Amino acid sequence: MTLFSTLMGKQKLLPIIQADSVSQGLEIAKAMAAAGIGLVEVVLRTQASIDIIKAIKLELPDLKVGAGTVLDADILKQALAAGSDFIITPTISSSLLTHLDNCKVPVLPGVSNSSDILLAREFGYTELKLFPASLSGGAPFLKAMGSVFKDITFCPTGGINEKNQQEFLALTNVFAVGGTWIVNPEWVANKDWSKITSACKTAQGLD
Repeated sequence: MTLFSTLMGKQKLLPIIQADSVSQGLEIAKAMAAAGIGLVEVVLRTQASIDIIKAIKLELPDLKVGAGTVLDADILKQALAAGSDFIITPTISSSLLTHLDNCKVPVLPGVSNSSDILLAREFGYTELKLFPASLSGGAPFLKAMGSVFKDITFCPTGGINEKNQQEFLALTNVFAVGGTWIVNPEWVANKDWSKITSACKTAQGLD
C-alpha cells in the first residue's frame, strides 16, 4: 500500500476544501493548483462534497483529490465511488479501521490521543492525522509522542495557521500540516480566488 506521505511527495501543506457548491469547490481547487499544489482534501461536510470530488477528478485530472471526514462504511463507499485518491478520517474506531483495511488507496486515520495512536498502530498504520491538533496538545504533544511511538509520523490539522505551521513542521515526526487558513471564507464569498493562490504560495514559501 502506498503511504499517504508518498502520495504527497514534497508537498508539506495539505490544503482543505470545504465548499457549498460544485462551482465554488472547483474554483478553490483551481486556485490551489495555480499555486503548485498537487494534492487537496475535500472534507465531506456539505451536500456538494462528493460531487466536488467528482468534478475535480474530471476537470483537474492532474490534481490528486481525497475525501476527508470519512466516518463510516457508507461514507467510505461514496468517497471511493467518487474517485477519491486517498481517504482521511477525523477519528477512529475498531469498526472504522476494519472497513478501511479494504481500501485500495492510501488512508490517513485521525487520532487525538495516545490510545488512538496505539489502536491505529495495531492496525498497521504508521502515518496519522492529529485532529484537532491545537486542542489535542499541539506541538508539545507530538514532540512527547515522538519518544513513545518512534515509528509514527503525523499530519496535524485543526488550529494550524500561518503563524504556527513552522512550529509543527520543525518536528521530526511531522511530515505535513493540514489547514483551512489558506481559504478565507471572505475571499470565497467575494470570489477573490487569487488570494487563495497567494496564501497557498506563502504557506509553501514560494513568494
